[in-house]
Amino acid sequence: MAKKITGYLKLQCPAGKANPSPPIGPALGQRGLNIMEFCKAFNAKTQGLEPGSPVPVVITVYADRSFTFETKQAPVPYYIRKALDVKKGSSLPGREFVGSISEAQIKEIAEAKMQDLNAHNVDAACKMVMGTARSMGIKVEG
Repeated sequence: MAKKITGYLKLQCPAGKANPSPPIGPALGQRGLNIMEFCKAFNAKTQGLEPGSPVPVVITVYADRSFTFETKQAPVPYYIRKALDVKKGSSLPGREFVGSISEAQIKEIAEAKMQDLNAHNVDAACKMVMGTARSMGIKVEG
């Protein structure tokens, strides 16, 4: 028989650097989960990723205080900032631009994020990435 699910937790943790300090510790502690067990498992699973990159994680909490988790790809703005080597987006998007991104870079980001996006094909994923870039104050070339 399947375990009874009591809830889901969504967190964003740095790859390979999860520790019991906030926000991880309090979020897991409220549900009565073993914090160190999660940290060790998460760090082991994200060991191959770039250290410190933000990794969204969805934790499924069961009634017997056990859990499973699923990691996702880093958010699109992280990939855009990394591709353009900028610290943050524009404070006035649409009026001030902090850089420009090519269609090839957009396609590369869309292909990397394809499994996490709710798009049927790469072209639709590219449009999502373009929208994110525009909202960050980045010109889309092409």
